[in-house]
Amino acid sequence: MGRGNGILLETQVAVKDFDGVRAVNRCSIRVGAGTITGLIGPNGAGKTTLFNLITGFLRCTGGRILFKGERIDGLPPHEVFHKGVVRTFQIPRELKRMTVMENLMLVPSTQAGEHIWNSWLTPWRVSRQERENETRALEVLRFVNLVSLKDEYAGNLSTGQKKLLELARTLVAEPQMVLLDEPGAGVNPTLMKELVERIRSSCYDKGITFLLIEHDMDLVMRLCNPIIVMSNGEKIAEGSPQEVQQDPLVLQAYLGGLPG
Repeated sequence: MGRGNGILLETQVAVKDFDGVRAVNRCSIRVGAGTITGLIGPNGAGKTTLFNLITGFLRCTGGRILFKGERIDGLPPHEVFHKGVVRTFQIPRELKRMTVMENLMLVPSTQAGEHIWNSWLTPWRVSRQERENETRALEVLRFVNLVSLKDEYAGNLSTGQKKLLELARTLVAEPQMVLLDEPGAGVNPTLMKELVERIRSSCYDKGITFLLIEHDMDLVMRLCNPIIVMSNGEKIAEGSPQEVQQDPLVLQAYLGGLPG
């Protein structure tokens, strides 16, 4: 499992049916702690559906999902979030009419200022927490090289900058694991390099585990180890980039193979 120190996430024969159509078919995967694990497969393979099962946006028809050995299938998304599992989406979901900084300040949960009586009874506590959140947000914005845009409306950012903002929002949550859904889609080469370095640094320096869906095979082969391959809702292969590229089932699923 690469750099992993034990299994952080596991799906056990996970199943998801939609009106008689099986999108995820008895899919069992393991993600090692401290890895950047890729999840690839042709369109319609069930990758995003599996993400939705893991993060509570969908409920399993069958099977189990474990995080740190504890079942999380059936939990609503906010409870999965509180367990330390955070995700991004194929299309960035920034709050367009709020600034980059404000997008990050909204992330921390259980903020004292959310309750109006705290502003009256313990204003010092609210102010202290806001200062701490602001310090953390600025730290993360520096890390993803967006601090110069902290006062810009999020809706005005380029696609690549929005992907960096999505990553920043996950990091502010101080997660143990991040699920990235096509982080490279629509990102220009310069910002792609920046995004890759930030993901690597988050994993290897900060200890955050990543599971990512990506159709850019060059990006996956450079960034991920191991790589898990899905087709028709099932896991069909797993291994190093070299092993996956040479697997006959993978080549068949992609109708001609992956780039060498």
